[in-house]
Amino acid sequence: MLPFLTGLGAGLGLIIAIGAQNAFVLRQGLKREAVLPVVLVCLASDAVLILAGVAGIGALIQNAPALLAVVRWVGAAFLLAYAVFAARRALRPGILKAADSPGRGTVWSAVLTAAALTWLNPHVYLDTLVLLGSLANAQGDSGKWLFGAGAAAGSALWFPLIGYGARGLSGFFARPASWRFLDGGVAVLMLTLAIVLATGR
Repeated sequence: MLPFLTGLGAGLGLIIAIGAQNAFVLRQGLKREAVLPVVLVCLASDAVLILAGVAGIGALIQNAPALLAVVRWVGAAFLLAYAVFAARRALRPGILKAADSPGRGTVWSAVLTAAALTWLNPHVYLDTLVLLGSLANAQGDSGKWLFGAGAAAGSALWFPLIGYGARGLSGFFARPASWRFLDGGVAVLMLTLAIVLATGR
């Protein structure tokens, strides 16, 4: 069980940090729109990447700098566009009403956005394929899959927690000023991540 618990701790340590993916899941949870599909996309994507890292694909990614460069620039452009949309929402904040029917955005648009925020982020490959993959393979043949399962379990715990736990903040986000604060923070975060990706710092 030790490799599983080690993987769980490592996985949670990497995904709990605030990032584009977490911010999007939180926002969907607050709006109560397509929460389950978004959560499933995020945890399934993490599981696939983690298990691929355990299988040794991380070593191949390290030897393909051109691929990481392409993903980096596409990811930076996507994050920049997302920052612009978040800034526009911050300038025209709405309110969250529990009685409102979710449906301003389609399920498919939410799912595609979640997938893009996951798969167009070069850091996810470094974290899952390279870092977690290396840590898993350090556990030996008998422990690496338990480590990978533990790391994937971390995602399975975290994303439902922030997706569905966000509903507890619905009262706070019933005020337009709260949405202005959230979307303004998301815009700054996305812009910062885009700059970091583009500059490689």
